[in-house]
Amino acid sequence: MNRLRIAILIVFATVWLSAAVAQEKKIKRSDLPPAVEKTVAAESKGATIRGFAMETENGQINYEAQLMVDGHSKDIAMDASGAILEVEEQVTIEALPAAIRAGLQSKAGQGRLVKVESIVKRDKLVAYEAQIMKNGKRSEVQVGPDGKALDHDE
Repeated sequence: MNRLRIAILIVFATVWLSAAVAQEKKIKRSDLPPAVEKTVAAESKGATIRGFAMETENGQINYEAQLMVDGHSKDIAMDASGAILEVEEQVTIEALPAAIRAGLQSKAGQGRLVKVESIVKRDKLVAYEAQIMKNGKRSEVQVGPDGKALDHDE
């Protein structure tokens, strides 16, 4: 009887967690709502478009345009009205202020910084995020715009 209860709880928890986690789906440009298309057209001038995605998170549908600008990545997240919610843009590690590099490396420990992106929400720089490589595994760390630890991930 206990095994049956445990099995039911595991199934319930799995279904609940999968519903709570964001569901990202690759889409075509022709699938974008007109308002999102208008924002994409304005924001992608001079860029190469790598792709689009639609994501449902907490019942909210958002769209993402993945771009390449002057050899670096730039991802723009928008709501259905075309308003920009977040921009993640690759930055050159060597060009970062020393405090940012030190903060990221401190969080990375023995890991190697592979790629760093600035995270801008509602036109405000809120964090830097670094992909790190340690023992053949990739993970991510974040610091605030001052290079200090964040209370929560952005």
